Amino acid sequence: MNGRRPARRGVLYATAAGVAAVAVGAPNARAAQGTGSAGPLWTASWATAQTAPTASDRVAAAGLTDGVCTSFLRLSAGGRVRLRYANAFGTAPVLVGPVTADGRPVTFAGRDQEWLAAGATLTSDAVEGLRVADGARLSVRTRLPGPTGPLSFHRNTHAWHTVDGVRTRSVLLLTGVETTGARGPVLAVLGDSIAEGVGTPDDADMRWPDQLARRLGGSAVANLGISGNRLLRDDPRFGPSGQARFDRDVLGLPGLRTALVHLGVNDLQHPPGQSEPAPVLAGYRQLALRARGAGLRVVGATITPFEGWTRWSPELDSVRRRINRAVLTGGIFDAVADFDAALRDPGRPSRMLPAYDSGDGLHPGPSGHKALADAVDRRRLL
Repeated sequence: MNGRRPARRGVLYATAAGVAAVAVGAPNARAAQGTGSAGPLWTASWATAQTAPTASDRVAAAGLTDGVCTSFLRLSAGGRVRLRYANAFGTAPVLVGPVTADGRPVTFAGRDQEWLAAGATLTSDAVEGLRVADGARLSVRTRLPGPTGPLSFHRNTHAWHTVDGVRTRSVLLLTGVETTGARGPVLAVLGDSIAEGVGTPDDADMRWPDQLARRLGGSAVANLGISGNRLLRDDPRFGPSGQARFDRDVLGLPGLRTALVHLGVNDLQHPPGQSEPAPVLAGYRQLALRARGAGLRVVGATITPFEGWTRWSPELDSVRRRINRAVLTGGIFDAVADFDAALRDPGRPSRMLPAYDSGDGLHPGPSGHKALADAVDRRRLL
């Protein structure tokens, strides 16, 4: 048994503004830890999804020798802290450490270094003497003695870090910060560039999952958005499809209660685009089945309007609207966040409200991200 409670079916609620809202389950400590287990409840307070480096990702592709990566991370839930590393696309073991978190030594079964196996994860001990507040900013310094070979990474976190003192938006190997203080919803967002934060300023923490975490004090929100990611097709640069990465990126998280799926726009607008709703809806159904099979509540989100984007067409918009109707009415998910309704221009529903548009037609700006976060209505959280 996985120790998670069976997911409950939810309903679609509407706010006064006509925006659909989502009921997201709060954590149950015994369920999330596993029946009969001891110790604190760990949940993902910060997370990112990895891709393999391409030739243009020179640092990650070449790897490091005696390298130091310093990451600056905005957490959601507070509490005690432990770290998770992964090398999902690696082909050789990588020695990790020494590591510090906010200047405090991080150990792995009491040791300051440990091997991260190719394709595997590595979780630290709880960091001695470190307890963080909700929404804290955490600094993690990781030495990689190397030579490491190519490193799995997240290309653009929309925040600044350093590798060997050189500024970068990428995070190498570090894939999660887990904490013990979640008092509200425990949520993972499986998404694309919109969740990742394209259209928001770097280091501003204005991505909609960030804004949602701030609204829901004590919640643990894991942002697994990858720019360009699709539901159905893999891509060398934009990573495995949502279906392919779901088990690793979502089901691998500790203490998770709810998965929110916001994918589909890239299946339409990236060549070869989907010209019919059926394959996308079938992909959603499979993710929902897998989430429920793991005891999770699964929430869908409608595809947002993108007129003004370079590859938009009336034909693609028709497919988008047909997909959204099926998502809203077809019972695929336990609940639905109507992100389309949250962003669209009532006078021209194929596009975002200009006030929400970052300027490219596809990606919302900070106010649009706030509208998405607000579409998950706290009054309906359970």
